[in-house]
Amino acid sequence: MTECGRLYESAASVRGLGPFWHLDQTRTLFVGPLQHNGLHQHGAPVYLAGLYGAFELRLAGMGWRRCRGAVIPAGCQHELRVHGQPIAVFYVEPGVDGIGSLTTLLGDVREIDGALIGRPHGRNLLRELWEDRRGPQWTGEALDDLLTFARPRVRRQPDARVARIMADPGHQTGTPVPAAQLAASVGLSASRLQHLFTREAGVPLRRYRAWRRMRAAIDAITGGDNFTTAAHGAGFSDQAHFNHDFRRTFGAPPSVSLARLRPGIGDA
Repeated sequence: MTECGRLYESAASVRGLGPFWHLDQTRTLFVGPLQHNGLHQHGAPVYLAGLYGAFELRLAGMGWRRCRGAVIPAGCQHELRVHGQPIAVFYVEPGVDGIGSLTTLLGDVREIDGALIGRPHGRNLLRELWEDRRGPQWTGEALDDLLTFARPRVRRQPDARVARIMADPGHQTGTPVPAAQLAASVGLSASRLQHLFTREAGVPLRRYRAWRRMRAAIDAITGGDNFTTAAHGAGFSDQAHFNHDFRRTFGAPPSVSLARLRPGIGDA
C-alpha cells in the first residue's frame, strides 16, 4: 500500500471521533472532518493543515490548488474542498501574534495572491489532538507549544490605542459600544480609528467585531448552550441570523462543525 493509502486508512480508523473546537482569549481552533466550505472570509488570519493528506484551496477569482498547509490573511476570500478528511483550522486574533506567527508554521512556502501555501509544521501534534479522545482537554497546552515554536523573534507591538480597543469586552456582547464612542475614548476621530484599526489589525473594525461576536456564540455552544440561546447571547437577532453569518464566515452551515461535537467538549 502506498504511503498516501496508509495515511487515509489511519484517518478512517478514527473517523468515529467527533469534531471539536477550542477557544481562549486569543486563539480559536477547529479540528475535524470537512467536505466543502464555499467562498468565505474570516476576521482573523488562519492556518490550515491537512492532518492526513492534501486538501484543495481556491482563492476568489483563481483556480483550485492542492496543498498540505496554508496561511490565509484575514479578509481574504477563499474556498476549501477537504473531501471528508480531518483538517486543523487555527486562528490567532489580529494584533496579538497575528499572521506573523502563523506563517512560520509553514515550510517550503509559496505565495499565491497574498495567501501562503507550503508544508505544515506542527501537523503531527495537531493529528495527535484529533486521534486522542481526550484531545480537547490538552488543546491549550498543545497550542502553547505550537506558538512557542512559531513565535517570531521580533514582534511588532500594535498601536496602544488599537490594542485598547481590541481589549474592549463589548465586541462580544449584544450591545457593543458605538464606534464613535470607542474612537473618542482613545482620543481619535471615528474615521481615523477606522483607518488605524485596519492598518494595525489587518481587518476593518466592523469585521473584527463581527468575528468576536461569532467567537462568543461558538464558545457558548461548545460550552453547552443551544444554538438559539448562544445566538441571542452574542447579539444575533435570532438563530437564522447566526446561521447566515456563520455560513458567510466559514463557508458551511453550523451543523457541519457544531452539531456533532465530540462528547466531553465542555470539559476542555
